[in-house]
Amino acid sequence: MRWSKVFLVLASILTAAPLCLAQSNDAVMQEALKPPTPLQENLRVLTDEIGGRVPGTPAMQQAVQWGANAFKAAGADSVHTEEFTIAQSWGEGDTLVNVVAPVKFYVRAHSIAWGPALNATARVVDVGMGTDAEFAKAGDIAGAIVLAHSNVLKTWNDLFEEYYRAPGIIANAAKGKALAIAFTSSREHDLLYRHINTSNGKVDVIPQVLLAREDSERIARLLAHGEKIMMSVSMPNQLGPEIKTANVVAELKGTELPNEIVILGAHLDSWELGTGALDNGCNAALVIDTLRAIKAAGIRPRRTIRFILFSGEEQGLIGSGAYVRAHSKELDNIVAEVVLDEGVGAIASFSTGGRKDVDAALTPMLRPFAQWRSDAVTNDATVGTDNFDFMMEGVPTILPNQVEANYLINYHASSDTFDKVDFTQLKKNEAMAAELIVELANAPQRIGPRYTRSQIEATFPETHLDDQMKGFGLWEEWANGTRGRKQ
Repeated sequence: MRWSKVFLVLASILTAAPLCLAQSNDAVMQEALKPPTPLQENLRVLTDEIGGRVPGTPAMQQAVQWGANAFKAAGADSVHTEEFTIAQSWGEGDTLVNVVAPVKFYVRAHSIAWGPALNATARVVDVGMGTDAEFAKAGDIAGAIVLAHSNVLKTWNDLFEEYYRAPGIIANAAKGKALAIAFTSSREHDLLYRHINTSNGKVDVIPQVLLAREDSERIARLLAHGEKIMMSVSMPNQLGPEIKTANVVAELKGTELPNEIVILGAHLDSWELGTGALDNGCNAALVIDTLRAIKAAGIRPRRTIRFILFSGEEQGLIGSGAYVRAHSKELDNIVAEVVLDEGVGAIASFSTGGRKDVDAALTPMLRPFAQWRSDAVTNDATVGTDNFDFMMEGVPTILPNQVEANYLINYHASSDTFDKVDFTQLKKNEAMAAELIVELANAPQRIGPRYTRSQIEATFPETHLDDQMKGFGLWEEWANGTRGRKQ
């Protein structure tokens, strides 16, 4: 690839010498791109044989074992699991929703995750998009099921807007003593999915149900024409005590700086309506296969490369948060963390989480990706995945920004299955992940220092991390010093 002509000229000189960095990286990219590898079969087993993976379920336990076994087969120097707790267990029973008056029809629906159970019949009140003004206009909502509309999901911004609106709707519904909230699906063609509106693993304050878009809009039209709609909701959600689950951790030990660590991660858990192929099984399998590719290429990293499959991401980044807390004394030694969590879309750029100081070191590491137009550096930041707690502790994080591809339509949905995975693109993403993580591990100097609390806060005006934390209900923990770097 990039250096092939140079190596042809110098072959006789280098034959007896250790692989130089450029040749090593060329080798690891070629290894990641080779067909066939265990990547596809690993993902098939995870999605088809294990399926959706909610913490506290047998499927999640099987997935943790799957990850440990796959890391060992890939050639890890060591593999172990790290257990942590989630405040409450949750499972959906057989949800049944019907409009019972003045007309009767079945409503396709699923419970919002970690929501209370409900078995009641009540009037429906339309609150539009759920703004304060629309709640005020709706009037008395006490004892009612409030119907909240949505926009059709098309872009990343649409997805974040869907999440950002939910806390205000919940707060207004609870304040008005509504019985429950009926959210309208943001996907067309009766497609349903699983969302969660808490971020701490605890059951939410009010029952919430997701209605198929077409059924919800029918209800809205009836209400708009003056009909007084009564709807029955049987939602026998199963709530339980705290649960234990685990992150899966594997290592390739560094040869020169073993106490300095670079991390490549993805989350292993998923919702269970589908089988969690795009979110995020494909990237869990990628992380495992990246270890295999590095090992197969004969690379011995200077720094330790740690590969982590996080659990509890869907319940509020709980597994990565637990990892950061458990390894608090080690954070100064974490050189960088790279996380993948956007399906199989092509990588458009790499985000530094607001860290402009790492641009100069990161940019040359990405040059091999110019062949795929994936070598741009951006300084945006997001709180939406397992980079968050590392970033808020000042650790340099690198997050691939991927194009939407088929991710959004299938996000958390019953359609998120193995057949949606573009393995050609996934292997390109793996090649980039492998190259980047080796570059970070073998670089002469660290990509950047660990930021202080004041340096982290200095990124907020441009990244709007403060606004994002408020939108996701995470701001109070940062503000009171219970989450993130304290000094």
